[in-house]
Amino acid sequence: MSTVRDSQKLTAKRLAAGTVALGAAAFGYASGIERRHYVLRTAELPVLAPGAQPMRVLHISDLHMLPGQQAKQRWVAALDRLEPDLVVNTGDNLAHPKAVPAVLRALGPLLERPGLFVFGSNDYYAPKPKNPARYLMPRGKKKRIHGRKLPWRDLRAAFLEHGWQDLTHVRHTLTVAGQTVFAAGLDDPHLRRDRYGEIAGPAEPATLRLGVAHSPEPRILDPFAADGYDLVLAGHTHGGQLRIPGIGALVTNCELDRSRARGASRWGAHMWLHVSAGLGTSPYAPARFACPPETTLLTLVERGRTTPNTTKATPRKSPRAIR
Repeated sequence: MSTVRDSQKLTAKRLAAGTVALGAAAFGYASGIERRHYVLRTAELPVLAPGAQPMRVLHISDLHMLPGQQAKQRWVAALDRLEPDLVVNTGDNLAHPKAVPAVLRALGPLLERPGLFVFGSNDYYAPKPKNPARYLMPRGKKKRIHGRKLPWRDLRAAFLEHGWQDLTHVRHTLTVAGQTVFAAGLDDPHLRRDRYGEIAGPAEPATLRLGVAHSPEPRILDPFAADGYDLVLAGHTHGGQLRIPGIGALVTNCELDRSRARGASRWGAHMWLHVSAGLGTSPYAPARFACPPETTLLTLVERGRTTPNTTKATPRKSPRAIR
C-alpha cells in the first residue's frame, strides 16, 4: 500500500514540477520573445463614399516607448516604406520622461505624411507598478493609480511642427490623396477626459468621416455612430495582451466587450470600429502571449463592397517588402 502512496506522491510532484516549468517557459516566451516580435496587420474596410478611390491609412497605437528600445524605433520608422496616405496615432506613445526623442526617431519619416493624433493616459502620466489582478476587477472597484507627469506638451509641439493635426475635441477637414476626410477626436476616455459635446453634431459630408479616440469606450462609440461617422480608430486594449488560444482576450481594460479587443468590427448598422492591439506594454508588465505587438495598414474602399471582417499578420520584415 505504501508503494502505491509513494508512486502517487511522486506523480503529483512531477505534475507540479511540470506545471511550474511550463509556466516559466510560457512567461519566458511572452516576455522575452513575443513582445519584441512586431507584426504588420492588414485589413480592407468598406467605409468610403461611393465612387471613392482606395485610401491607405496606417493606424499606430500604444508605443509605450522607452529611450533604449532601438529595435522598435527602427521597425516603426521602416513603416514609411508602405507609403500610407494618412497616419493616425491613437495615443500612449510614452513610457518614460525621456522618451520623446525616441518616439520622434521612430515616427520620423512618417511625420512628413498627413497625420492625425490624440493622446492617451500614458502620454500624460508615467506607468507605475500595479497588481496584475487589478485588470480583472470591475472598473468601478479600482482606484486609479497615476505615475509622475510626462512631457506630452513637448511631444504635441513636435507633432504640430511637422504638420500633424491634434484632434483633441476638434472637428477638422483635410485632403488626403486628393479626397476629403472629415475627422473628429476626443481626449482619453479611459481618464474620463472626453467631452463629446464639444464635437457633437452630424459629421460633415466627405469621402471619409473618421472618429479618433484612445480608449474605445461604448459611451463614445454610440454618439460617433449616431452622428454618421464611417469609421472610428482606437487603441488602449493591447488586444488583451495575454490571450488564450480558442478563447481570446481575457480583459480589455475598458467597457468594450472582449470579442472586439483587437481588429475590425461593426458598430451599429453603418459604422466600423478598428482597435489596434498596439506596439508596446507597460515596463511593469512586459509580456504578450498569443497577441504580438502590431500596427495596422488599413485599405479603405467604397461602401457597398463585400469585404470579409478579417485581418492578417505579416512577418516582422514586411515593411521592406510591401509597397
